[in-house]
Amino acid sequence: MSSDPDRECPVDGDIDQQEMVPSKKSAVLVDGVILNGPTTDAKAGEKFVEEACRLIMEEVVLKATDVNEKVCEWRSPEQLKQLLDLEMRDTGEPHHRLLELCQDVIRYSVKTNHPRFFNQLYAGLDYYSLVARFMIEALNPSVYTYEVSPVFLLVEEAVLKKMIEFIGWKEGDGIFNPGGSVSNMYAMNLARYKYCPDIKEKGLSGLPRLILFTSAECHYSMKKAASFLGIGTDNVCFVETDGRGKMIPDELERQIWQARKEGAAPFLVCATSGTTVLGAFDPLDEIADICERHGLWLHVDASWGGSALLSRKHRKLLHGIHRADSVAWNPHKMLMAGIQCCALLVKDKSDLLKKCYSAKASYLFQQDKFYDVSYDTGDKSIQCSRRPDAFKFWMTWKALGTSGLEERVNRALAVSRYLVEEIKKREGFKLLLEPEYANICFWYIPPSLREMEEGPEFWAKLNLVAPAIKERMMKKGSLMLSYQPHRGKVNFFRQVVISPQVSREDMDFLLDEIDLLGRDM
Repeated sequence: MSSDPDRECPVDGDIDQQEMVPSKKSAVLVDGVILNGPTTDAKAGEKFVEEACRLIMEEVVLKATDVNEKVCEWRSPEQLKQLLDLEMRDTGEPHHRLLELCQDVIRYSVKTNHPRFFNQLYAGLDYYSLVARFMIEALNPSVYTYEVSPVFLLVEEAVLKKMIEFIGWKEGDGIFNPGGSVSNMYAMNLARYKYCPDIKEKGLSGLPRLILFTSAECHYSMKKAASFLGIGTDNVCFVETDGRGKMIPDELERQIWQARKEGAAPFLVCATSGTTVLGAFDPLDEIADICERHGLWLHVDASWGGSALLSRKHRKLLHGIHRADSVAWNPHKMLMAGIQCCALLVKDKSDLLKKCYSAKASYLFQQDKFYDVSYDTGDKSIQCSRRPDAFKFWMTWKALGTSGLEERVNRALAVSRYLVEEIKKREGFKLLLEPEYANICFWYIPPSLREMEEGPEFWAKLNLVAPAIKERMMKKGSLMLSYQPHRGKVNFFRQVVISPQVSREDMDFLLDEIDLLGRDM
């Protein structure tokens, strides 16, 4: 303490400032490296960040709704290698050159926020989620303990609680993961752990032949998860679907009995709410009845369709989901929370997630901390470092409210319905089936095929149409739309509406452009 009574005593903030100012000492060398002071040029770095953010704002954000911009400036891989300076060198490059590289990256990347990007089950730009993503990248947090990620852990807890509420559970648990595929793998492993808890310590030896059931229209991650977990893809039973792509409950029960008869041990049924191609929703109530009779874990892959739960008009698509044991739901799809934002939600409230995945790392999850260690949720994840993805969804939800998210779902499905009705009116367009969600699957039949009988030759020729039109639209940059063959049906377009920036005019343009690009085939 100073003995001068007239000297003003510094407040705490002043003390911190004084302590943070490094004292001037002679240079300290260790192994030839000067350790005094930072070596990075903070001012130059700050200026680069400022200029790069301005570039992102001008070239990405402000152009996101401009339909006059190209969806993609297409170049072949070899051309792009020549145009981009991909080489990493011994010496760093000046900032003006780095900004030029940033400009090139933006120019030649696909603009997934363009109103005419319909290629995947995600699209569009949510401004609130984008700000959250900027904040996450700048703060660079990892969500495993409260001490290093206090705000983001509380945000995740709040978001999971609200999502659980919309599923219809009174309580539950959950965790955000890097993708719906990982959520499905989590669920498969959790169901297996529930069936045989000893597997965590003793491994696969001595187990019966475990078998699981899923729709023939399920996401391919189910096979990947079975392979990764050592269950084996031969032990994934694919249950036949009806003409709309929905799992047939009677066929599910028949296969369960057959598996038991063969000496296998069924442990899991995965239903799908919103299949990838057709957008089908499995009959959850009937499937849940079967699971209850046979004592099987019911997982619902609602990665795509889960967001319909926020719509009072469309949540009936997922009727019965409250009876599931676990649910995968990706807000980065229909709700545009930004890739990646994917949750696994679990009805169990007995800490099953933690029991299954905990490794009790003493350097992270000390039990004698000075705060409530129940907030250190990282031990119920298979990851260590984990991004605060829930924050992106939270920011959007805070900005729009539940009513705004509901409107987003309702509008996407209303625009989809408009497109379906236009397809029905237009010559040369043919729906595969009447959709119940935002997946609109259709063929474009060029004039040269319109009078041909629908025999083998017709279908063989029609199979070539969608890929050829896709090539033309990509090279032109006018729009981006997916196509695929599917279960005996030749190549067709799959159009998906998500972004609220998409309008009726975009639907009209879509059909006009396909006709323009394909009428000479």
